Amino acid sequence: MERRLGIAAGLALAGAVVLPVLAGCTAAPTTVATATSWTGEAAAASTAASAEATPATSAPTSAGDAPILRPALPASDNLPYFDSVNVAVIAADASAGGRAFIDALVAAGFEKSRMEVTADRTTVDLPADSVQFAVLFEGDCLIGQYGPASGGYHSAVGPALGTGGCLVGETRHIDW
Repeated sequence: MERRLGIAAGLALAGAVVLPVLAGCTAAPTTVATATSWTGEAAAASTAASAEATPATSAPTSAGDAPILRPALPASDNLPYFDSVNVAVIAADASAGGRAFIDALVAAGFEKSRMEVTADRTTVDLPADSVQFAVLFEGDCLIGQYGPASGGYHSAVGPALGTGGCLVGETRHIDW
């Protein structure tokens, strides 16, 4: 009986963690850059704690300043800059694909060797519903997603996977 209660409690806890993450995936579409935590409440608490501990961020320091790359700071502090680069890509070309995002991020100072991108086309040669791209940055991942099925552009900071990468599944080889 105790084992069943332990299993039930474990499943309830897993549901409490998974449901908010999945609910975030079904939020109302937006074409504005939105930072969404894909790792649940623990990451949000960790991000909030690191933001309090590190007052310097890449956010604008005054109304006219644009965010800048700050390589010595954590990924979460560089998310506004990552977003500004990607939003500019979309503004220049609403049908931008993975290469456009990678090229713009490289031009903005991110390391190409630390990037991943998914395919622009499906295995049956149809346009992909969305493209995901990521930069491994200071042990975490700056992750972006853009496409009609994702409701525009979204971004997040998440932990690196156990594989050392950022994206799950097959990614394109960045050989250009």
